[in-house]
Amino acid sequence: MPQEFPSITDLMLQMTSSLEKVARSIDKESANRFLEEILNAKRIYLAGAGRSGLVARAFAQRLMHLGFESYVIGETITPGFRPGDVLVAFSGSGETRSVVDACETARELGGIVCLITSTPNSSIGRIADCIVEIGNKPLKDQGLPSDFEIRQLTGQYRSISASFAPLGTLFETAALVFSDAVVSALMEIRQCTPEDLKSRLANVQ
Repeated sequence: MPQEFPSITDLMLQMTSSLEKVARSIDKESANRFLEEILNAKRIYLAGAGRSGLVARAFAQRLMHLGFESYVIGETITPGFRPGDVLVAFSGSGETRSVVDACETARELGGIVCLITSTPNSSIGRIADCIVEIGNKPLKDQGLPSDFEIRQLTGQYRSISASFAPLGTLFETAALVFSDAVVSALMEIRQCTPEDLKSRLANVQ
């Protein structure tokens, strides 16, 4: 008998349904405050670990395409952080040690900290100036360690059923969609055209 596979279409639709619920739960005032911080920033720094780090990098790239001065924490060419700069942290748990350290340093240097998370009551959440909560089941409620590095070392992840996404990546997927929506909003506010973005695309690769 031919092997039966799960329906990719059905799984995508389940994920889409979950993303819609997350989108509708986002607080509009918090999202608008986040837009204001981005627009008022002298420079924008992005931080995240694992898949959240990939989302942070994607957002940094789009901000650069929009004409913002954006950098990724940890890169060799990232300049020193200064007062008036904004650090945007992507962390579902709000407890990932490397991201916590970056946020604490940014605050000490007189910067603004914005957190995109599913756990506002967290180490980063307690020092953040702006928090956008992207719904998800907290790690502690699933019996998993909150620190990303510990989960990586021990191989502990959320179950698929917890979020309709492999390795429990609803937060990362929703965060990516959220950041792309922010880019679309910034394009409207700055009256940017697709041609404006294309002019800043990499042409030496």
